[in-house]
Amino acid sequence: MNTADLEKHIAEEHNRSPFSQYLKEIVYGGIDGIITTFAVVAGFSGAQLSSGITTIPLLSVLLFGLANLFADAASMGLGSFLSVRADQDLYTKESESERQEIRNNTEFEKAETLAILKKKGFSSQDAQKLTTLLMKNEDYWVDFMMRDELEMQNPYTENPTLTGFATFASFIIFGAIPLLPYIFLRHSPASLFTLSIVCTLSALILLGIFRWRITRQHIIRSLFETVFVGVVSATVAYTVGTFFKV
Repeated sequence: MNTADLEKHIAEEHNRSPFSQYLKEIVYGGIDGIITTFAVVAGFSGAQLSSGITTIPLLSVLLFGLANLFADAASMGLGSFLSVRADQDLYTKESESERQEIRNNTEFEKAETLAILKKKGFSSQDAQKLTTLLMKNEDYWVDFMMRDELEMQNPYTENPTLTGFATFASFIIFGAIPLLPYIFLRHSPASLFTLSIVCTLSALILLGIFRWRITRQHIIRSLFETVFVGVVSATVAYTVGTFFKV
């Protein structure tokens, strides 16, 4: 196989869509957005049911819902950004410490490497050969020790800005769905709440299908887990609302 064929094969094999790269953030932001927004609607409706009042302040629902939507989306996005940066800072600190150990306590690190490789099933002879090879490349040896000794994955494969944006965008897109009836329709409060429940369930199903489309693994599990978690959270929000009087 020539170099061009090899490069083409690698490019095709490791080509990942942006959605797959940030699936965790999309699902995390989406489910939180759906439930956070629906919690406002459910809380008001639960309080209305508890108090026996037949009208619900629709403008209040909309204002509180939109305020929560954008404020929490910003919080989630910035939280994801800072989380990745914190992971990167910690990884840098630990990798520098590991590098110093390799340089200053080489024999001890060599013994640790041999023990790790043997634990993974290599024979003493093969473990010795692999350790000798690792010792010839300090950067790779550090990466090996970080991954296999400290069990820390390299967070520098993640872009903190894009990670934060993916969480923010997913929160806004999916989180807006439960509010759609209150934005575009002018029905009775009970009808709007019912439609919001339908929209919330639809958003959860849509998120579950999206998860399945990216992973191509177990559509029933993807749908069930997503919808189940969402329904439980929504039920809690509605139940809490019944403890308050409007």
